[in-house]
Amino acid sequence: MEKDNIAVGLDIGTTKIVAMIGKKNEYGKLEILGIGKSKSLGVARGVVNNITQTIQSIQQAILEAENNSGYKIKDVVVGIAGQHIRSIQHTDYISRNNPEEVIGEKDIQLLIDQVNKLAMLPGEEIIHVLPQEFKIDGQSEIKEPIGMYGGRLESSFHVVVGQASSIRNVGRCIQSSGIELSGLTLEPLASADAVLSQEEKEAGVALIDIGGGTTDLAIFKDGIIRHTAVIPFGGNVITDDIKEGCSIIEKQAELLKIKFGSAWPGENKDNEIVSIPGLRGREPKEISLKNLSKIIHARVVEIIEQVFAEIKAYGHEDPRKKLIAGIVLTGGGAQLKHIKQLVEYITGMDTRIGYPNEHLAGNSSEEISSPLFATAVGLVMNSIENSTQSAVRMEIVNEQPKVVYRNAPVQQQPPVQQRYEVEENYVERVETIEEPRETRTNKVEAESTETKIRRSFFDRYVDKIKDFLDNAE
Repeated sequence: MEKDNIAVGLDIGTTKIVAMIGKKNEYGKLEILGIGKSKSLGVARGVVNNITQTIQSIQQAILEAENNSGYKIKDVVVGIAGQHIRSIQHTDYISRNNPEEVIGEKDIQLLIDQVNKLAMLPGEEIIHVLPQEFKIDGQSEIKEPIGMYGGRLESSFHVVVGQASSIRNVGRCIQSSGIELSGLTLEPLASADAVLSQEEKEAGVALIDIGGGTTDLAIFKDGIIRHTAVIPFGGNVITDDIKEGCSIIEKQAELLKIKFGSAWPGENKDNEIVSIPGLRGREPKEISLKNLSKIIHARVVEIIEQVFAEIKAYGHEDPRKKLIAGIVLTGGGAQLKHIKQLVEYITGMDTRIGYPNEHLAGNSSEEISSPLFATAVGLVMNSIENSTQSAVRMEIVNEQPKVVYRNAPVQQQPPVQQRYEVEENYVERVETIEEPRETRTNKVEAESTETKIRRSFFDRYVDKIKDFLDNAE
């Protein structure tokens, strides 16, 4: 019997924080065991701006996920986004001492380490170093160089860079919530894992993830990540425009957008009107749906045009860089009515809405299959790749467990928002079955170069953040 690899993803968004616990079933699909949501307080445009409020929101989402699943969370893979993220293309090479030896993993790692030493702007750090195509002694378009001969190994890299302080603030929030940080993933890459097929990545596709505070872009071609960008606008600016344009409160503006909003004004007739209750006994407010759509349309056009400018910057008009699979929309903003038609109209590219249900087990609820949870599903998939046991089963023996708070000051402790650990009345049981040594060796050898590179880099990067947090105590 093989031990279940329980994986946990934590999506720290501008409007919501989602903790998701899952595992792979016998068919290789992702089975969601529990999900916890909380309103995101202390995060603006993907960046933490209030540590205390963010910790409370994380703890509330974690506690809800634990209660729903019956598993106690130990560590999480976290998504990184925000307006501070940027990406660069870089080419580097190494000269090998002995060209008669075949190229191995250590050569590729040496090349990646060299890229990690690139000089960045003050306060910036490299988050991802993603090899694209290799070149050996002038021979180009090599995707897998291991096992080949050559003296000069060259590669083009997609390097993702972010503000060190913003990344460490996220690490501090995770640690103060009583859990460990096992990995960092750029959110558009996590969303891409959840909603894109390998065929789309080969053909060429642009993934647009419209969140609350940011709109993330990831472009793939020939199965390789080619371009990433974070636009500092999302669904929240649409809500703000409705609030200002209709002179209503934010809660009413959000409900209007979700229930009656459309990105295409021509769909609404002039006589379609929605009545909103007045505040404290005031007269109800009547709002024309046509005017509402015009407000939404103006802001969505602005967001899509900025994303399209990034797609043009990648060079999609070049026949060799053409995105045959077009655009895939995901995130909460993708649920806006007629947004697909508007994107097709502005860009002239085929568009579809991306749902994460392709990778989910058949018994998953309709809510989890929503584009809203694409990033969270992608983070759980990334956590499974790390092969860590991120949560353990809890079983109740006799009476109810005694609740003990940890890692948060007393003034931060409303009971509904806290994590708990158990004493004698709770038993944590983890089955550990040792695999034969040969099996383990074969599994390690069978892993792809890309997975090994990504894992070794993340291990060192997460260790670096942990060291920083420990020294900052």
